Amino acid sequence: MRIGHGYDVHRLVEGRALILGGVAIPYEKGLLGHSDADVLTHALMDALLGAAALGDIGHLFPDSDERYSGADSVLLLREVVSRLREKGYRVGNVDCTVLAQRPKLAPYVEQMRHRLADAMEIGVGSVSVKATTEEGLGFTGEGLGIAAHAVALLEEIE
Repeated sequence: MRIGHGYDVHRLVEGRALILGGVAIPYEKGLLGHSDADVLTHALMDALLGAAALGDIGHLFPDSDERYSGADSVLLLREVVSRLREKGYRVGNVDCTVLAQRPKLAPYVEQMRHRLADAMEIGVGSVSVKATTEEGLGFTGEGLGIAAHAVALLEEIE
């Protein structure tokens, strides 16, 4: 077994869709980034890559490469899982936390879990997604951005 941790943060801006865990969430702002800026999926990919010692998403999908401009992060997650399989690993389980003052994410958590589980080809019972506020503290608490942490367990394929 191998364990990895991922973290990502993006600024909230007007004129962008808000995508978290591959789910479009109605909100007046979205996350700024080269791809769809799905901070949850980005943290998850970094956790998976870290567990396998394969670097990070900035190395694998650089923002200097126009192929990834506006990219669907769930498709990138599928690519990460494919690379893990090539190296002899499968995803055991993941645990993710999104830090956002607004919008309220609880109504979308189950959709996120299902979307991420499908992309990783694992059961939804192996995918945890939690959301929390920071009670008005820091950049997430002030509504300036959204952050996410993820922990992933990889198992060797037998």
